[in-house]
Amino acid sequence: MSSGYSAVSDSTRSVTPSLWRNSDFRSLWLGQTASQLGEHASLVILPLIAVLTLDVGADQLGVLRAVGQAPQLLLALFVGVWVDRWRTRTVMVLADLGRALALGGAAVAALVSGLGLPALVAIAFAVGALSVFFDVSYQASVVRLVGRDQLLRGNSAIEASRSVAQIGGPALGGTMMSLLSAPIAAASSALFFVVSVLGISRIRRYESIPEHPGGSRRIWRQLQEGLRFVVRDTSLRAVCLASAAFQFFFAATMTSYLLFLPRELHLSGTAIGLALAATGPGAVVGSLLAARLPTRLGYGPVLVAAAVIGDGVMLCVPALHGTSVSTVSALIAINLVFGAFGQLVNVAIIAVRQAATPDPMQGRVTATITFAGMGLTPFGSLLGGLLAEHWGIRTALLVTAAGMLLSPVVMAMSPLARLGPTLPSPDAAHDQTH
Repeated sequence: MSSGYSAVSDSTRSVTPSLWRNSDFRSLWLGQTASQLGEHASLVILPLIAVLTLDVGADQLGVLRAVGQAPQLLLALFVGVWVDRWRTRTVMVLADLGRALALGGAAVAALVSGLGLPALVAIAFAVGALSVFFDVSYQASVVRLVGRDQLLRGNSAIEASRSVAQIGGPALGGTMMSLLSAPIAAASSALFFVVSVLGISRIRRYESIPEHPGGSRRIWRQLQEGLRFVVRDTSLRAVCLASAAFQFFFAATMTSYLLFLPRELHLSGTAIGLALAATGPGAVVGSLLAARLPTRLGYGPVLVAAAVIGDGVMLCVPALHGTSVSTVSALIAINLVFGAFGQLVNVAIIAVRQAATPDPMQGRVTATITFAGMGLTPFGSLLGGLLAEHWGIRTALLVTAAGMLLSPVVMAMSPLARLGPTLPSPDAAHDQTH
């Protein structure tokens, strides 16, 4: 206990002088935390509504999750261009207002006439589309609010708040679905987005956005500039490939996972929420480790080792049976490890990406990597549903969890594995492109 307390205290002391006195960063942190809490709650609530109240099949659940993730594929590249042309504060406020309205509409629909699968699919798409805008914007906003020498600590603080959201979101969503009703569960997510709007609206720093001539031709040209920059940079290209491999198989794994917990292990909504929420405390630990380990051991070794451990532990899930306390405890332990090492990878990879990217291209580079990574998630969700339907849920979970290990293999074979304790600069990144 004393060592954990010391780690938290040291981390807080190291962050406080450079970040927490910045009122704009505090406002971003507050808004992003609330937004992530609402997002993680909705990511559990919408599938559980489909599974527990609409009794959908595995293939239908795969379709629902794929539709919610489809905006990553359809919109991410264009969103990157728009974020580089707009003020991130405005984009984040509008995105969360939209998500609050969508989930509020779901609650009203469920109260008035019952929430059917077509309406649920439409809501999942709307929430997913607005999430693309918010996620690209908040990552670009970090760079605009803190100095480059503070990126690792800034991202560690932001990602730690997302970890807290991972604790509360799934637990709240699962508990609401179990003890109350679908309308109240949907409305609870909407309230978090309202809190986010109130927090982000307090950001006062004026963002100087370069003037961009209008027209669809210019938008396409900017989009291509972002693509070319990522493709030509060896480290960013590796980030794209590793992210694509992980997100594809993670989406497939989660589709099987969300079926495995209630139908193979026969867990209640509350138990499911607690099991999924266990990634949150682990991710808090991962954020603390991310503020220290990469600068001591090197970004490359930390990325590869953490990815192997974090992804590999998911292979233990298909071996579980029954609803005993030991089964639930094993799930919590697995998710703690997955959350800790997954978060360590996430924070380090975001810092590498942001440091290697010039400020005017932050939105486009973020969106390009989002497109490469998250754009494949709809297909992964469909694959997970199809495998579960035809091979069985347990077999599908084993196969898709094994597939996640492709991500550390890609990193180990790329320049990422050779990164030292110092972040690359945009100029250095430019010199290594070819």
